[in-house]
Amino acid sequence: MANEELNDIVDKNTAQIQDLINEKVRLWYDITLFSAYWWFDLALSVLPWVLWLVLRKRESEDRLLYGGLFIMTAAVILDILGDQLGLWYYRYNLIPIVPSYFPWDMTLMPVTVMFLLQIKPAFNPYVKALVFALATSYIGEPIFRWMQVYVMSHWEYYYSVPIQVVLYLTAHYMTRRNRYDPLVA
Repeated sequence: MANEELNDIVDKNTAQIQDLINEKVRLWYDITLFSAYWWFDLALSVLPWVLWLVLRKRESEDRLLYGGLFIMTAAVILDILGDQLGLWYYRYNLIPIVPSYFPWDMTLMPVTVMFLLQIKPAFNPYVKALVFALATSYIGEPIFRWMQVYVMSHWEYYYSVPIQVVLYLTAHYMTRRNRYDPLVA
């Protein structure tokens, strides 16, 4: 296939994708924006952070945020991959052009992990990781599916369990690190 032919195919594909995104934004603006789902998503995006700000251990704040940032980043990347691979999708979004579910990735996952990291910090992290994974996979995901926000196309709840365990254990490890080089001017 010549470069020119490939360029034409990619350009047409990109134009089709852009048309679908424009349609999605129009639907979001006409139907989703300011709907009950949108307000629910906004509340889920803000209220857990407010709760965390009130209840966080201030002396551990930097470490907790470090772990939370890791969870956020990983959740967004994995959510976008799952969406783009057709494993799942979301019907209602707080922000229309974001293919991941903003409240889950940017608030519920990181805030939950940060709370678990600060509560009983000496408790077995493997048990905490398993509790987190089972709760998110068998309580959180089914609730969002029942609400018809989350649609699983080629995914099962139990697929999420090992991923959630690894995410929690990685965040736990990252927040326990003490080996940082001092900043030198």
